[in-house]
Amino acid sequence: MYVHNGVIHFLVSSGELELAGKVFDESCVRDLVSWNSLINGYIRSGRAKEAIGLYRKMQEEGVEPDAVTMIGIVSSCAQLEDLKLGRDFHKYIEDHGLNLTIPLSNALMDMYVKCGNLESAQRIFDDMEKKTIVSCTTMIVGYTRLGLLDAARKLFDEMPEKDVVPWNAIIGGCVQAKCSKEALTLFHEMQDAGIDPDEVTMVSCLSACSQLGALDVGIWIHHYIEKHKLHLNVVLGTALIDMYAKCGNITKALQVFHEMPSRNSLTWTSIIGGLALHGNAHDALSYFSEMVKVGLRPDEVTFLGVLSACSHGGLVEEGRKYFTQMTSKFSLSPQLKHYSCMVDLLGRAGLLDEAEELVKSMAVEPDAVVWGALFFACRMHGNFEMGERAALKLLELDPHDSGIYVLLANMYGDANMWEEAGKVRKMMRERGVEKIPGCSSIEVNGTVYEFIVRDKSHPESEKIYGCLIQLTRQSGFAEFTYGLSELETHGV
Repeated sequence: MYVHNGVIHFLVSSGELELAGKVFDESCVRDLVSWNSLINGYIRSGRAKEAIGLYRKMQEEGVEPDAVTMIGIVSSCAQLEDLKLGRDFHKYIEDHGLNLTIPLSNALMDMYVKCGNLESAQRIFDDMEKKTIVSCTTMIVGYTRLGLLDAARKLFDEMPEKDVVPWNAIIGGCVQAKCSKEALTLFHEMQDAGIDPDEVTMVSCLSACSQLGALDVGIWIHHYIEKHKLHLNVVLGTALIDMYAKCGNITKALQVFHEMPSRNSLTWTSIIGGLALHGNAHDALSYFSEMVKVGLRPDEVTFLGVLSACSHGGLVEEGRKYFTQMTSKFSLSPQLKHYSCMVDLLGRAGLLDEAEELVKSMAVEPDAVVWGALFFACRMHGNFEMGERAALKLLELDPHDSGIYVLLANMYGDANMWEEAGKVRKMMRERGVEKIPGCSSIEVNGTVYEFIVRDKSHPESEKIYGCLIQLTRQSGFAEFTYGLSELETHGV
């Protein structure tokens, strides 16, 4: 029996699940260790349903599970994100008095977190006499998933010892919550604490750079990866491509793409989206064709990049073709972002009637992005009647969005409809809508600065505004300034 179980364990560890299953099925004697080895093999391979099926078969044969079995089965529920099934197994554990070991408690917490039930995970965590790094990290992930960054940081700071895993959890959580500055600050704290980052850390930090447009920090991270010989796997390579593309260096993004030893559909999608972002429409479509040619299947995000490329390049016929292919060739249902790209493409080309018809024919309810694309196209081409319809739809969706009122008033101003523009401003005041100042960020010498409209908090704000005035004068903004003065003249 010992040799037999050793063979199954070896085959499972080697990834030979089918062969392990054959040895298991042909054996006349099987004990709990045999069942646990195969069940956990299926789970490690992401085959959760088969693991649960094997567990059911084990029960039919009268073999009672232990804590090791239940760790695997609860982990299956986490993979499937099946909260009901997970609760059933948790109840089984309690009803049968199974020993709630630390690994089993951690598995239960992980299941509840991945199924979106933080309260149940918290109860298990609070009841644990001894909390390990895994226990705390699981809760940190749970907090960050719900945007509870303060709670996550509090627990993180209270941990007596931390390895790279909790650091990755808190950094990744900040990135997920779009708190990228905080993520990079934590990365520096991690280095100061003497913890060596791994590939997961680098992916999170590169995502933070992508959100901030922090190219200098991104380049530093790339050099760190090369200096410390971190493995440039597909995920890390794709993150580098995404960072360079979103931070303005498409040439470097292409270089990383071609240097990667292997690429998956996400890698291709990233470079296609990057090329589209930089206005290289024909190159983006060329890479898409190559992606399909090598046998990779595009997904909804890939087509978003393709349609964006068509929109930026004014490629109306190509856009129509790829939009149709989504459904006809790849069996993908267009989502709101795909419709907004098509409306933008048709609108930019002046095909406003076709754009509006597309909006009316949508299988899903149009959102603010779709109506916004139509509104901007109407303003661009001077179709104020259709633009008014789009703007009113936008106000229905969000009556407290100050930007819509301002844009509608400006559109009336463009048409010299000053009375209507004044009514929009009056409506803003009556509804208590205030214009929210815009916020931007910029990276200078590796440091990211945030600023809002009329912000004077920077110690060199006078020099900054002086430079801005000079740039404005040199950029020929006289017409824009005149437009503003016209609005003021008519009391708008």
